[in-house]
Amino acid sequence: GGIVRLTGFIVKAAFLIELAGAVVMLPVFCRDFGIKGVWMAFFHSVSAFCNAGFDLMGGRGNYSSLTIYNTNPVINITVMLLIVVGGIGFLTWDDIRRNRWHFRRYRMQSKVILTATAVLLVVPAVYFYFFEFRNYPFNERILMSAFQSVTPRTAGFNTADLTKFSDTGLFITILLMLIGGSPASTAGGMKTTTIAVLFASSTAVFKRKKYTGLFGRRISMGSIQNAGAIL
Repeated sequence: GGIVRLTGFIVKAAFLIELAGAVVMLPVFCRDFGIKGVWMAFFHSVSAFCNAGFDLMGGRGNYSSLTIYNTNPVINITVMLLIVVGGIGFLTWDDIRRNRWHFRRYRMQSKVILTATAVLLVVPAVYFYFFEFRNYPFNERILMSAFQSVTPRTAGFNTADLTKFSDTGLFITILLMLIGGSPASTAGGMKTTTIAVLFASSTAVFKRKKYTGLFGRRISMGSIQNAGAIL
């Protein structure tokens, strides 16, 4: 229902978000690349929002991606926000737009997506901060940890040399790549809702509960079976 209204919202939101991202990054790219920076800003804004991960930095070193901007808060924060905004899905943003701060009014799917996304952003970032980037200065450490937590699901940019990661760091990155983004989003992967359903199902088994549920709602056996098949 309301597919025309939703489609209009998606088109307008995508255009405005990508435009805003490009405008914010424009001064940095124009400073570094001159007039070509205009194209660079728009290209990377669209690439980040679409969780595509394509970049135009290959000429600045092997596997460079955005490593030259690992200490630049403008590029880091803007790209991270674009990835997250694109990755949580348009249905969730429609929920946010209509219900604002009234979290209880959100669809169950939106609640699951926002909660799972928050966990998948914070927990890996804490690990990267304390174990993978412990030898970096504080400010750089914060940005790199947050960026590396955001980008694997499923954008693909990087601000760090991934070849220097420990086996554990690489394993966590691979898990994030596998999970990906959320339904009705620009991201790939098996989706945050899938991993949330599997987690809820496992918790129910450990607690010897008869039914699997999230946010006070029962999850159908069909959904659990679908999640298992996707995994």
